[in-house]
Amino acid sequence: MLQRIVRPMLLLAFTVLALRTYATEGMWLPQLLSGLNEKEMKGMGMKITAADIYSINKGSLKDAIVSFGGFCTAEVISTKGLLLTNHHCGYDAIQKHSSLQNNFLENGFWARTAAEELPNPGLTATFIVRIDDVTKTALQDVKPGMTERERQSVIDKRLNELRNATRRESWQDVIIKPFYEGNQYFLFVTETYKDVRLVGAPPSSIGKFGSDTDNWVWPRHTGDFSIFRIYAGKDGRPAPYSQDNVPFTPRHSLTISMKGVKPGDFTMVMGFPGRTSEYLPSEAVKQAVQVVDAAKVEMRDAALKIMDSYMRRDEQIKIQYAAKYAQTANYWKKWMGEMQGIKQTNGIYKKKQYEADYRKMLEENPALKPRYNGVLDSLNAMYRQLQPYAQTRDYYNELVKNVELLSASDRLINFISDVHEQGEGQYESKRQQFLESMQSFYQNYNARVDHDICVSLLDIYAKGVPAQFAGNEYLQVWQENNKDGRNLADRMYAVSGLTSMEKLKAFVQQPYNTVVAQIWKDPATRLAMALRKGFVDNVSRPLNDIQNSINNLQRTYMQAQMDVMGSKKRFYPDANSTLRVTYGKVDGYSPRDAIHYDYYTYLDGVIEKYIPGDYEFDVPARLIELYKNKDYGRYGVNGRMPVCFIASNHTTGGNSGSPALNANGHLVGLNFDRTWEGTMSDINYDPGICRNIMVDIRYVLFIVDKFAGCTRLIDEMKLM
Repeated sequence: MLQRIVRPMLLLAFTVLALRTYATEGMWLPQLLSGLNEKEMKGMGMKITAADIYSINKGSLKDAIVSFGGFCTAEVISTKGLLLTNHHCGYDAIQKHSSLQNNFLENGFWARTAAEELPNPGLTATFIVRIDDVTKTALQDVKPGMTERERQSVIDKRLNELRNATRRESWQDVIIKPFYEGNQYFLFVTETYKDVRLVGAPPSSIGKFGSDTDNWVWPRHTGDFSIFRIYAGKDGRPAPYSQDNVPFTPRHSLTISMKGVKPGDFTMVMGFPGRTSEYLPSEAVKQAVQVVDAAKVEMRDAALKIMDSYMRRDEQIKIQYAAKYAQTANYWKKWMGEMQGIKQTNGIYKKKQYEADYRKMLEENPALKPRYNGVLDSLNAMYRQLQPYAQTRDYYNELVKNVELLSASDRLINFISDVHEQGEGQYESKRQQFLESMQSFYQNYNARVDHDICVSLLDIYAKGVPAQFAGNEYLQVWQENNKDGRNLADRMYAVSGLTSMEKLKAFVQQPYNTVVAQIWKDPATRLAMALRKGFVDNVSRPLNDIQNSINNLQRTYMQAQMDVMGSKKRFYPDANSTLRVTYGKVDGYSPRDAIHYDYYTYLDGVIEKYIPGDYEFDVPARLIELYKNKDYGRYGVNGRMPVCFIASNHTTGGNSGSPALNANGHLVGLNFDRTWEGTMSDINYDPGICRNIMVDIRYVLFIVDKFAGCTRLIDEMKLM
């Protein structure tokens, strides 16, 4: 009887130990994998070496990964510079090439020949050549007792010297970034290619299937991909767009695996994650999810409902606002998931438990206690002091960001301020630059939509921002309009000279002094200046002072955690848009009681969700035909077409478009999202429910080949 009890308990203990051993949290620097992670990765099933991932002496996986436009990740999938990224990463480029006559968003786009590949001015692809640790040089002049300004000044001087002294080719750049809250610095030598052309994109009914309803949600059935190509000069080096440019030949391109994945398989994601804050104190986490996230969600929720109502009724507005809606909705839903995830996993309580362990270990360490005693308590206190300012900051930022008339007003005010600083004689030349910069803004602007958004957000702002933070000038404008958002908006949009490109041109064609005088009278610019003054005087300045103190304490607390908890915890640097590797395993999850999600979805699920004519769940006739005939070619498995899968890789914004690689370093999927319950991984990763979502590479190939018939692209790729 005793054996029957003990053996299961031992098995359970070993299972728990194994789960702890193979933790999947972390965004690791690729050049440090051999010392920190390679053994663990191999224990989880990886069959390649750390040198296969990062090497400066031979082509490695890092040479196939690019920062796509500085906001996403893409990977090279052929020896002719073919790039694969997400549909939502290429969305803006696709939209700019779209019109009512050639609606590539709705119908998709496929370049049948190289001559049909479309240039995208301003779109870039940046490779990492090498990464160097420059901490010692960067911090050599830092002394105890320095203010934040003094500290940064001496660091900046050293970083500038490092940039100038770094060995590199003339076409290469140098980027130096802080890590661990500024306790370490790494230097990146990069190559940026500026001729990136659109090659292929599925219709939004595939690339954006499920749209905002399914965003951040599992199960997912989205073919979220688009295809571009890097072009270079004839010497293979970066060059501006030219018809004479040739397809880029990379040092390494990814091999594509046709095997798919199964539960427990090792997966690895490489990319450029944007921003995480994993080492915050408990008060900061509490503030994020209970205060500032709530403010941002409230503002965006109102704006999105209005955009959606117009987009459903008007096809032109749908095209104009497609990218704006997607961008606004993305983080709106992410913040809601973050709030829910922290609550569901008792994230604040766990953070406090971690702090209790930290305090206990610090108390038991006489060598470290004098140095770090009180740091954590002071940091939590500073976050409590920051809270009302942080909440007002986010109300202000969301108002100006989502009411485009206020955004245009801000741009005009900045333009006039620049002329004032540099002299009235600069007005003519700067006016032309300003007008050119506003062309794309008004191309996708609709005053009716913006008016209704303005009404709603002005009322929310007035209720959410305390009077002492709003400022007297704003309160005066608000009082003049009966403290009513509709009254103020009606007047602004009827009278303002900024509601169209034509009106703006007429406004700034006036003499400089006349424009300066009119800015104080135009109701839109008057409100923008009143809002700005209230924010700068009453919020921004005290907030910055508090934030400087927090930055200093956070850096000390970061080092304290590593010094005090180093024997108990392995630390990785927060994401900061630099190249990282994260690894995990294919696995389902159970977000709530009695609910379990499997790890794969299939084309069957697309058809189950199909709603004819619906902008989120419509399905192209060609895809329905292929499904009915089970015409999946070599991409289907046992009569079914895989679409998406999930794993426990630690990802965030910026990882969109990142390759999902198997144990052999072969491409098996394309990362595009996280599960809603796990979006809190930016501040509190939980291996139980944090999952990244990937489109199966076989579904990508199936759409390119069987759906679009663009076999020339398949022929470029190396399939295994």
